[in-house]
Amino acid sequence: MGMPAKDQPMRDRIIHALETSLAAGNIPGAVVTIGNSAGTLVEAAVGSKGPGGPPLNQDDLFQIASMTKAIASVAAMQLVEQGRLAFDDDLAPLLPALANPQVLEGFDETGKPVLRPAAGPITLRQLLTHTSGFGYEFMSAELTQWRLHNPANPGTLASLNQPLLADPGTAWIYGISTDWVGQAVEAVSGMRLGEWLARHVTGPLGMTETTFAFDDGIKARLTPLHARTPDGGLMPFPVHFGGGENAEYHGAGGGLISTARDYLKFCRMILNGGTLNGARILKAETVAMMATNQVPMPAGRMSTNMPGLSTDFDLFPMMDCGWGLGFLINPETGPDGRAPGTLAWAGIANSYYWIDRASDIAGVVCMQHLPFGEPAAVDVLRAVERAVYADQTRLELD
Repeated sequence: MGMPAKDQPMRDRIIHALETSLAAGNIPGAVVTIGNSAGTLVEAAVGSKGPGGPPLNQDDLFQIASMTKAIASVAAMQLVEQGRLAFDDDLAPLLPALANPQVLEGFDETGKPVLRPAAGPITLRQLLTHTSGFGYEFMSAELTQWRLHNPANPGTLASLNQPLLADPGTAWIYGISTDWVGQAVEAVSGMRLGEWLARHVTGPLGMTETTFAFDDGIKARLTPLHARTPDGGLMPFPVHFGGGENAEYHGAGGGLISTARDYLKFCRMILNGGTLNGARILKAETVAMMATNQVPMPAGRMSTNMPGLSTDFDLFPMMDCGWGLGFLINPETGPDGRAPGTLAWAGIANSYYWIDRASDIAGVVCMQHLPFGEPAAVDVLRAVERAVYADQTRLELD
């Protein structure tokens, strides 16, 4: 599959790890890419596109869902570099929908939502760090109940208009914040988000397969999404996280389709301090800022309101993780090898990446099934990570 491995022993370890962990978890397949600042080290595709499907290939398309967030965050940081977006200004003049934000306090005895004005405005820094107060319906019973009173279809701009769950800047809550980052990029640039990315991020990086499009050509190459059934099997679950062909906006929070090969180019750009193959995407100091924890509270812990979509998720329960400008940051060495300060996140259909700047290594692991974070899927990620770091001699400090 793809180019010969620069690191054949690592590739052999990864193939073995995938074959073992996928079979153990009843997961049909996965595509993995591993690289460093100099290039791609390993490409591996094991298994099939869904149960009984054709073999997975290195260039198969995946809905990368929330792995979109880091790419959209880079776009916003380009505009910060240009002085066109400011971190800590009220975004309401730019995005009138964010004026006078309301916090959902609860519901009255008739079940009607009770709202109060938020204590302050919403800023770009808060949106990039998931401290704006915005949540996700699938993680919040309160937002789900609120939505019953304020219906909106997925993929519509109306679906982004929802109350906050906490005052801006007071809590880490995973949610639609990054979708609003995308709206800010569009408002400042006068372009659709996908156009900005094609001109300034994915295009210069050679990420030719990364797109918000959802046409017949894309659908034909897309790895089909599946969902776990009560008996542990998988059933087709034909949902597009970008809102389908009629989506009213490019979802910066989860709308991109990509390949493991393409996403590794993005990760390697971050490893390289903002540049890849002669294309300067960000200044080195901007990447350093994005890779620095921005939040005083533990980040990355999420509970679910819809177990069919997501588990309760915490990648590193043994430590309090931080959040940079677009990434989860582990403050201590991870249990499977990643160094302190590694940047990471994931997509809801069990796609994962990590960018370990200290060790000069990045990895992408793409699966395509729900629920997010199921132990079997995390086991695949962990097995791959152990295979990557297996030959790194590390000083064990007690």
